[in-house]
Amino acid sequence: MSWEANVRKVEPYVAGEQPKNHNIIKLNTNECPYPPAPGVAKRAEEMNCGDLRLYPDMNAEKLVNSLSEYYHVDPAKIFVGVGSDDVLAMSFMTFFNSDKPILFPDITYSFYDVWAELYRIPYKTCALTDDFHMKKEDYMVPNGGVIFPNPNAPTGVLESVDMIEEIIRANRDVVVIIDEAYVDFGGESVLPLIDKYDNLLVVQTFSKSRALAGMRIGFAMGSEKLIGYLKDAKFSFNSYTLNMPAIEMGVEAVKDDAYFKETVNRIIATRERVKGELKELGFDFTDSKSNFLFATHKTVPAQELFRVLKENGIYVRYWNKKRIDNRLRITIGTDEQMDRLLSFLKEYLK
Repeated sequence: MSWEANVRKVEPYVAGEQPKNHNIIKLNTNECPYPPAPGVAKRAEEMNCGDLRLYPDMNAEKLVNSLSEYYHVDPAKIFVGVGSDDVLAMSFMTFFNSDKPILFPDITYSFYDVWAELYRIPYKTCALTDDFHMKKEDYMVPNGGVIFPNPNAPTGVLESVDMIEEIIRANRDVVVIIDEAYVDFGGESVLPLIDKYDNLLVVQTFSKSRALAGMRIGFAMGSEKLIGYLKDAKFSFNSYTLNMPAIEMGVEAVKDDAYFKETVNRIIATRERVKGELKELGFDFTDSKSNFLFATHKTVPAQELFRVLKENGIYVRYWNKKRIDNRLRITIGTDEQMDRLLSFLKEYLK
C-alpha cells in the first residue's frame, strides 16, 4: 500500500496573486493602500534585535491589554493569533466538532470550506438572495455551528445587528462566529453582544483597516469560557504564535486611534467617489461597506475585464465560480490608483 493512502488531502485556499513587479496597481487582495500608524515604524527602529533570541510572550499580554483598553473588553475575553486566518482556523478546530453540519453562505470567504475539509467538519452552504443578502431562516435549523463575515466577502454586503442577534438567539447550543474583517469600513460590530451570549465569537484583524497585513495579527473576542477553550487548543498546538515584533508593532497600531480613523475615512471617501464614477461607466455593484467593490459591467464580461486590466498592470480579483463569474472584486486603493483604474476603463469601454 502506498504511503499516500494515509495522507490528508485537501484542495487549498487560493489567495490573490502577489505580483513580483512593484509597478503593478494591486487591487486584488484588500490590503490597506496607506502605511500603518507612524508609531509602528518608530517602534521598529527602537527594537533591540538582541531580544529576538528570546521567545515572545506566549500570552501577548501587551497587545491583549491594548486591545482590552481600546475595545473596553476584559483581557480574559480576548484571544490573539497570526492573522484572523489563524484565529479562525483554531476556532474551527476547537468549536466545530459536532456530527451536524456547520452553516455558512454559499458566496463567502473561500477559506471556510477549506478548513471544514481539512478538519473533516461536515458543512452546508446557505444560498444568498439575488441581491446577496443572507436569509436568517436558513440558519435556524439544527446545525453544528454558524460562521459568516459581516460585511460579507467578496460581496461587501452588510447585515443588521438585529438580524444577526436573531441568528445567535436561535443557536444557543452551538458556537456562532462573526468574522468582522471589514467592519471598520462602515459596518456595525456585534461586539456588545458577547456579554449577552456566551456562545458568540467576534473575530477581527489588523490586516485591513490597521494596515498590518504583512505583520499577521488577528484577534477574537468572546466570553471568558469561549476564549479559555481557544487558549487551551492553541497552547496544545503552538504556544508561541505571535512573534515579538508583531506584538510590539500591534500595540502601536492600536494606540494611534486618530490615524486609524483618518485612514479608514480616506478609504471610505474614495470608495463612495469611485462608486459614482463606475456607475457612469455602466457598472453595477452591491452597496459595499468594506474596502472593496463587487462589480459587474452591463455589457463587458468580468473575465475579459480581468484579463485586460492585468495585461495593463492593474490587478483585481476574479473567480470563475457559479453565481459570481461575471463580477470583479476591486480593492479600494489610493485616489491616484483608483484614478488610473478609472482612466483605463473609460478608454477601454469606449
